[in-house]
Amino acid sequence: IAYATHIDNIGFQHFSVAHELGHYFLPGHIDAVFADGDVHESRAGFASGDRYELEADHFAAGLLMPRPLFTDAMRRAGDGLAAIETLKDLCQTSLTATAIRYIQCSPRDPMAIVLSTGAQINYCFMSDALKEVDGLNWIRKRELLPNDTVTFTFNRDASRVRSADRAEGTSSLQDWFGGRHNIEITEEVIGLGSYEKTLTVLTVLDDLPDPEETEEEDALVESWQPKFRR
Repeated sequence: IAYATHIDNIGFQHFSVAHELGHYFLPGHIDAVFADGDVHESRAGFASGDRYELEADHFAAGLLMPRPLFTDAMRRAGDGLAAIETLKDLCQTSLTATAIRYIQCSPRDPMAIVLSTGAQINYCFMSDALKEVDGLNWIRKRELLPNDTVTFTFNRDASRVRSADRAEGTSSLQDWFGGRHNIEITEEVIGLGSYEKTLTVLTVLDDLPDPEETEEEDALVESWQPKFRR
């Protein structure tokens, strides 16, 4: 297993090795990744759309941050970006991989993480609690960042991204995910240095609407609609 040594990041190195171990241990991977030759070059880091690369990424996350131990550590780590950084140091993993695992293991907290480059979104991971909110649009790869956000403003200055600068502020759930819920969220933004990408942690501040109350409201609105007969 070989990995890029010019990236001085022990978490990146750990994840790269764990990703390749995933190709070795997961059924069907060896035949798939060596189908075109004797050397396989991976694209780790949840950025690839290839099934085998994504499976190896999830294997690496589970190997380096096993759910029972990770969730136990989460209870002591705090909240938001600060918690993710604490867990990164504890697990000796990359910030982005730790952020994704944090979201995966936060079923009751309405949160999301977004990786972006310039004006474009690379990917978004949403917690289960946020996925359950009715009417939200799931962010897709290569979508543009919403203009009225802290992240959009931050990414316009590439020097802040390269210097691993930070920014924090608030925006709306509607700004990022559309829908009808104008709920305030925090944006915690950090540049990823030579990686030239930005990590954003989105956390819902207010209580989310109860699904039953939303259904009752929809029924009430429907009852107000005038109906005409020809």
